[in-house]
Amino acid sequence: MSEAGLLSGVERPPAPSRRPIGSERLFWAGALVLALLVAMPVLSLAWIAVAGTGSTWSHLMRNVVPDAARVTALLMLGVALATGVTGTILAWLVSSFSFPGRRVLSWALVLPLAVPTYVAAYCFNEFLHYVGPVQTGLRALFGFRTRADYWFPEIRSLGGAILILSAVLYPYVFLAARAVFLMQSRRPAEVARTLGAAPLRVFLTVLAPMARPAIAVGVSLALMEVVNDIGAVEFLGVQTLTFAVYSTWLNRGDLQGATQIALALLLVIVALVWLERASRRRQRFAAGRTEAAAPTLQQLNGTRALAATAVCLLPLTLGFAIPLGVLTRSALKRAGDIADPALWRALWHTVLVAGASACLVVAIGFLVTYGVRLTKSRTLRFAARLGTLGYALPGTVLAIGLLVPLAAFDNALDAALRRHLGVSTGLLLSGSGLAIVLACTARFTAMGHGTLESGFAKLSPHLDMAARTLGHGPGAVLRDVLLPLMRPAALTAFLLVFVDAAKELSATILLRPFDFDTLATFVYAQASRAAFEDGAIAALLIVLVGILPVMLLTRSLLGGERPGRA
Repeated sequence: MSEAGLLSGVERPPAPSRRPIGSERLFWAGALVLALLVAMPVLSLAWIAVAGTGSTWSHLMRNVVPDAARVTALLMLGVALATGVTGTILAWLVSSFSFPGRRVLSWALVLPLAVPTYVAAYCFNEFLHYVGPVQTGLRALFGFRTRADYWFPEIRSLGGAILILSAVLYPYVFLAARAVFLMQSRRPAEVARTLGAAPLRVFLTVLAPMARPAIAVGVSLALMEVVNDIGAVEFLGVQTLTFAVYSTWLNRGDLQGATQIALALLLVIVALVWLERASRRRQRFAAGRTEAAAPTLQQLNGTRALAATAVCLLPLTLGFAIPLGVLTRSALKRAGDIADPALWRALWHTVLVAGASACLVVAIGFLVTYGVRLTKSRTLRFAARLGTLGYALPGTVLAIGLLVPLAAFDNALDAALRRHLGVSTGLLLSGSGLAIVLACTARFTAMGHGTLESGFAKLSPHLDMAARTLGHGPGAVLRDVLLPLMRPAALTAFLLVFVDAAKELSATILLRPFDFDTLATFVYAQASRAAFEDGAIAALLIVLVGILPVMLLTRSLLGGERPGRA
């Protein structure tokens, strides 16, 4: 489910099912087919699991899975604690207190979402390297001559991975917790204060427990990104289950073994999705906006005000300012690379893949969401939910599930044309950029579906009924009535999918054909050969492209608060 859909709060109970009639059957059938096509990687993965012999599973269980599972568990635990604590405290500060810079920080704290995890890892390595500004400054300040004269933590480690991933993923928790703090009733907190409870005690005993379901949603979203990551963990030398899938498939040439590890990883994802769904069910009993009084901000002065500002600035500096500064510095040093034809090809491929994926997601989302609205079909609703599972699958797992049916189609078509026409088609789907587009469409359909579903929920069904009584069919109602009203939601869905597809690395690096780089794989290739500065311009472009949708998401979820003075 998309960030907007996951953080929207109360879910409506599903409408009763009914059989589609007349021309509605066309929308029902088309939407059902598209939903199942999007769910194809999930179904394909299940088929591979059933068809596999399991001959390599014992070897993987002895030599690969235990260590990878342990590292994955420690990484997820560390990120869950760091993002949960950081995001909740920041949300509490900006929603409960007034201090210098609060209004700016209330939206700026979301900016780390624009930084891909793998770019953050490369930037932190440059920033904290032996010849980087931090260690160079320490040596100059204290007179150290060599690395043996002082101790400095190693960023390429499990602890470094936890720090870096948490620095760019805490906004998921911040958004969820702040939305609840603004919506929930202020009465319990006011009662606690009248009884003499200090602000910190009110937060720990009243506000945080009430926001626990939203915090769990934010943490589960952050953990899904952790499980999906491959660029950062590989660069930092952290051997997770996701990296084990990638290594088993490409380095060992063992597709079946990679699938078996992917299924083990899928169990982790299912647990996270279950946790998120359970948290959303509990949110039904939270106070709505109509019950909540307008938030009264407590004025902080002196050292407390400065401390609150400093606490908010620290994660923003780690998650956004440092990566942006490193990228800008490196890009200026490689300013001549702006004319590199490979960079422009990567940019064109990125725009092409991200734009096509976003258009497909919006089109599928419109048809499926309107089909559910039109027919109230439980079957279609289930197929739509099945199609949104792609968001919960890591890119490596999704790539495996997609590659098998695409390769089967290519081989069958090639064999048929060879037999009847003597023509070889080669790899039409699995050997082209179309495979990446399909992977991004399957992965981010949940994002488009959730955003459009929220938009349709705000439109009264009476609009449809009035148009139908005037003789308009379902297609005319969608084209002439609903589409113009849904333009803001459609634009939001397009931008969010475009940016996430532009940042996607895990599936792209496995499915891309030869000599087909996107900005993400261009940066990955340069960093893999220890030449990150050569990809700095590409990485900076990815971050800059991501800022606009992040700001759009902030306005949508936080009520459109704009920058200003505290």
